[in-house]
Amino acid sequence: MIVTIVIMILCVVLDQVTKIAAVEKLAPIGTFPLIQDIFHFTYVENRGAAFGMLADHRWVFMILSTLAIAAMLVWLFIEKPKSWWIRISTAFVIAGGIGNMIDRIGRGYVVDFIDCRFIDFYVFNVADSFVCVGCGMFLVAALYAEIMDYRKKKAQAAEAAESGDGGSDE
Repeated sequence: MIVTIVIMILCVVLDQVTKIAAVEKLAPIGTFPLIQDIFHFTYVENRGAAFGMLADHRWVFMILSTLAIAAMLVWLFIEKPKSWWIRISTAFVIAGGIGNMIDRIGRGYVVDFIDCRFIDFYVFNVADSFVCVGCGMFLVAALYAEIMDYRKKKAQAAEAAESGDGGSDE
């Protein structure tokens, strides 16, 4: 579990360092095209939830985020998942939530700056990336576990059928 905690801390630090850089370097200029019209660093003050939805409802997001982060932390430390994939994915989601929570509490808004213009997407930040990647990893792990469980049950059923123990009461 120590590694999981270290990963969370490193993710939060990476998020906060990049946001500090965005505030210091991007806020004065607005945007910096790394690849013109494809990938920019653009300073945005996001006062809403994910991708700017429902702006100016900061307290709702703070309460829901706090509850979600607390629930995930409790689950992580009580369940102690054996899968490193699950631990890392959960650490990413928690760290992303904490990173954005720090902004909401400290600034009153979340600093976003990653601007993928080639897909006409919302401006986002490192914490958002950790949440999305962590959720994706968790989904892959859950699907993998289900597939492995299905294969195991199928193999057990085939083995039972071969041994003549097909479940009949003869």
